[in-house]
Amino acid sequence: MSKRRTLHLNANIINAGTHPAAWRVAEDPAAYLKGDYYVEIARVAERGRLDAIFLSDQPALRPEFAARPTQALDPLVVFSYVAAATQHIGLVFTASTTYNHPYNLARRTASLDHLSNGRVGLNLVTTYNPDAAGNFGHDHRPEKSGRYDRANEFTAVLNKLWDSWEDDALIADRASGVFADRSRVHAINHVGEHFRVKGALGAPRSPQGRPVLLQAGSSEGGKAFAARYADAVFTAQTVLEAGRDFYSEIRNLARGFGRDPDSVLILPGLFPIVGDTEQAAIQRKRELDELHSDAPNVAGLAGQLGLDPAELELDRPLPPDLLERHHELPGARGFYEATVQLAYRYNLTVRQLLEQGFAGHRRIVGSAEQVADSIEEWFRERAADGFNLNFDAGAEGLALFVDQVVPILQERELFRREYEETTLRERYGLPHVPSQFTSVKAAANG
Repeated sequence: MSKRRTLHLNANIINAGTHPAAWRVAEDPAAYLKGDYYVEIARVAERGRLDAIFLSDQPALRPEFAARPTQALDPLVVFSYVAAATQHIGLVFTASTTYNHPYNLARRTASLDHLSNGRVGLNLVTTYNPDAAGNFGHDHRPEKSGRYDRANEFTAVLNKLWDSWEDDALIADRASGVFADRSRVHAINHVGEHFRVKGALGAPRSPQGRPVLLQAGSSEGGKAFAARYADAVFTAQTVLEAGRDFYSEIRNLARGFGRDPDSVLILPGLFPIVGDTEQAAIQRKRELDELHSDAPNVAGLAGQLGLDPAELELDRPLPPDLLERHHELPGARGFYEATVQLAYRYNLTVRQLLEQGFAGHRRIVGSAEQVADSIEEWFRERAADGFNLNFDAGAEGLALFVDQVVPILQERELFRREYEETTLRERYGLPHVPSQFTSVKAAANG
């Protein structure tokens, strides 16, 4: 890929905001249940020329639901509403390979990609939350290795279904009366360990060919899955050196699967709190923190790390051997490692770690210039190709970034000033992927 390397920025929508007290400062604490809330955020993101907005998902009620909002609405349904009210912004939604079927998901994703003119990305996860299993008739969550075995086959089926219509299969020739070329539409006839799918997909090939695939796991299975299939990788990285190592590791793994490593973007999470000055940003964070006490956070941090809350003391560091412990975690491996690395790298006490925000994503509290400097450092040091941005409180937090940080990144020629591409795949600088059935037919014709 010879095109000049530029930043990619997504806005991650976490219900009322990433800060746990965001809903308490919102004019309407339940606004995240209304479509116009997401449209407002999407339009702010478009104003900043961001690549995409992103929605995570959990197919189970989270235990903290009584204390703060949790992701409640189906992301694909939300983005169907947003697509009709926007023109450019990419729409990246999350779906579970453990609790979906590939034909249904391929069809829904392709449908939204058609209706949005090629702006869809699909973030595939295996769902670590054990509470989800009971919602789908299972007594237990499948083991991680089994979840990734299913995820690999699931994704292979998705790609076959999206490829089942070749790029030029839809003719729509009124004069001849031929709408589609049967020879260019293929039954996939997939028979595997987890799925039997005949195909072809009911919908013609979408504007991107294949919607952009993203992945957010950092376990060994997750990294191999990302390197094999993902166009972009969401990751939790808090320390520059570890971020560089992860960046290099994924690129090397991708090369091992015969892929161009430049075709896999690395997009760590980042949580900027922006103010006109550093002190103004600190004050903004302090006002939110005062609405959220330490006690629930200690329990949440302990749960994320697989510890008893009694093992954590507010004014002492984390136990020293956490990176060496190999136990089944209740949460995501990437968040675990990012949190522990941050604590060890800067010798943080539990209290200081909680002030940083223990969700696993790096937090910057400062002026627009300070935030831009940090983004540029990670980008130039090859620890990131861009970031999946979190914001403290709704559209206002995003607007501060868009209006203050984005212009600095544009002045430094790191980020676009206008949308020039049509599809999300083009905007990410990713190559078009031809249908695998076209390649097979071409090889057969010699």
